[in-house]
Amino acid sequence: MTPTAMPTTEYKKLRSLNKRNEIAITPWLFLAPGVLFFLFYVIFPIFQSFDVSLYQWDGLGEARYVGLANYQELVNDRAFEISLWNNLKWLVLYLLAIPAGLFIALFLNQTVTGIRLYKSLFFFPFVISQIVVGLVFSWFYDPTFGLLNVMLGWVGLGPINVLGDPQTVTYGIIAAGLWPQTAYCMILYLTGLNAVDPEQIEAGRLDGAKGARMLWYIILPQLKPATFIAFVVTIIGALRSFDLISIMTNGGPFGSSRVLSFYMFEKALSEYGFRMGYGAAIAVVLFLIMLVFIAYFLWSMFQEERGR
Repeated sequence: MTPTAMPTTEYKKLRSLNKRNEIAITPWLFLAPGVLFFLFYVIFPIFQSFDVSLYQWDGLGEARYVGLANYQELVNDRAFEISLWNNLKWLVLYLLAIPAGLFIALFLNQTVTGIRLYKSLFFFPFVISQIVVGLVFSWFYDPTFGLLNVMLGWVGLGPINVLGDPQTVTYGIIAAGLWPQTAYCMILYLTGLNAVDPEQIEAGRLDGAKGARMLWYIILPQLKPATFIAFVVTIIGALRSFDLISIMTNGGPFGSSRVLSFYMFEKALSEYGFRMGYGAAIAVVLFLIMLVFIAYFLWSMFQEERGR
C-alpha cells in the first residue's frame, strides 16, 4: 500500500515509527567509526599482548609457546623489581601535581594585577614538549654549570649530581615531570572553577564560611569532576612515564631510574633485548596495575552517581 493510499492515522504512525528509528540509529552511526578504531587499535592490541606474553619470540622468527614462563622469570628479575618500585615512587609523588594545580588555579582565579601574565607563565609548561622539559631539567641539574648547583653554592652547599646518583635520580626526574603535570591539573581546575555556582559561595559567606572552610565545604565538592579527571590522567601519566627517563638518563645510572615502560622497551625493542614475549609480559603487568586504579575511580564515580 502506498503512503497516499494509507489512512491518515496509519500513515502518521508509520512516520512516527520511522522517526523514532532514525533518532535511535543516528547516534550509533556517528559513533561507529570511533568504536571500530578503538576496538582495532586499543582493545585488540591488549588481548594480543596477553597472547604474545605466553611465547618466546624475537619479533622475526618463529614463536615458541612457553606458557607462564615469562611471568615466572619476572618474579626473580632484580631489574623488574627496581622498575616496579620506581613506578610506585612515580605514582605517589606525581599525585602532588593535583593539590599544587588546585592552589595555583585558586590564585589565578582571583582578580590580580597582571593576572594574564601569570596565567601565561603557569600555562607555558603544558604546551612545551616533554623532550624539551627533559633537556631543560638536565641542564638545570648539571653538576658543572647547572643552575641548581649555582643556587646551592649561594648558601654554601657543595655541588650534587642529581642524575648521576642512584639515590636521587628518580626523584630528580619526577620533579621534572611534575612541572608540566601541575600545569595540566591547573588548567582542569581553572575550567572547573568557571562552573562553580556563585550563589552557593554567597550563601556560604552569609553563613560565616570563609578561607579553608569555604574551600572544603563549598568549592571542592563542586570540583569533583575536575578532581576525578586530574586523578585519572595523573595516575596514567605516572605509570606510563617513559620520555623523560629516555632523555634525561636513558635508565641510568646502572639501571636505577628504570620504570616498567622503559624496561619493557629495553627488553622488547632495544639492542639489549628483542624478547617480545618478555616485554609483553612486562606490559601486561603495567596494564593490570593501571586497570586497578582506573577501575576503582570508575567504580567510585558510579557509586556516587547512584547515590544522587
